[in-house]
Amino acid sequence: MDLSIVIPLLNEAESLPELCAWICRVMDENGYSYEVILVDDGSTDESWEVIKTLHRENPLIKGIKFQRNYGKSGALNEGFRAAQGDVVITMDADLQDSPDEIPGLRSMILNDGYDLVSGWKKKRYDNTLTKNLPSKLFNAATRSVSGIYLHDFNCGLKAYRQKTVKSIEVYGEMHRYIPVIAKWAGFRKIGEKVVEHRARKYGVTKFGLSRFVNGFLDLASITFVGKYGKKPMHFFGLWGTLCFLIGFISITYLIIGKIVDPEVSLSNRPAFYIGLTVMIIGSQLFLAGFLGELISRNAPGRNLYLIEEKTGLG
Repeated sequence: MDLSIVIPLLNEAESLPELCAWICRVMDENGYSYEVILVDDGSTDESWEVIKTLHRENPLIKGIKFQRNYGKSGALNEGFRAAQGDVVITMDADLQDSPDEIPGLRSMILNDGYDLVSGWKKKRYDNTLTKNLPSKLFNAATRSVSGIYLHDFNCGLKAYRQKTVKSIEVYGEMHRYIPVIAKWAGFRKIGEKVVEHRARKYGVTKFGLSRFVNGFLDLASITFVGKYGKKPMHFFGLWGTLCFLIGFISITYLIIGKIVDPEVSLSNRPAFYIGLTVMIIGSQLFLAGFLGELISRNAPGRNLYLIEEKTGLG
């Protein structure tokens, strides 16, 4: 199968018929074999009834319905698990992403060798201060931390090689960081394509300002897990040891000073208590790393490694 189109949605009953008709038209014009996977993330409108109707009319349109709202990351993860196409395309269901971009994205994966291609909505139709300014800060911070130079990490229109989506897990609110997750999994060829952004035709946006606060917390989390998930002692042990040594040296210096001059009081010197506190913090960090190592070594995925290729082996 050429393509799997994965579309997470929440309360998009009005847009689904038009979106699916548009996708099917593009697929037929290009002669692609395809499937459309609509993942209903706990909609409270008629979205699921619309999906079932669309499936009856075209069996290539498939649906997954969550019992309640789990979020976009969960919807994408289930869509990725179900996808069978050589290339997997994700897009939003609100008609702001154009299906006409699919052939170009597919070509970049199959012909140019990219593992992941992210859309860049260079010209937007939602240029509001409350949305664009936090988005620019978010993208700048993600570029700086991850070393992946994309303009729009949060664009829903993306293309993936099948192996990429089958090798990653998206959970929580990590859909914003799929390029980062893919990079940590070893998929280094990540590209970008300028795509059309269309004004919302139906309904209202499902995202608020809170997603940007959560986004920065998720960035810290995914960066830490990516670097130290299998070796937590390298982080906690390092900083714990440094803190303990700094505190120990400070306390030793003060004690030597007390021995040299017995008139000097330790209990009246703030440096003494600061040194003790730093030593305690260092010990706690070291113990956190030790416990992290115990958990990591007993985790089911402790020896799970992605193999790119083998030769001469069965």
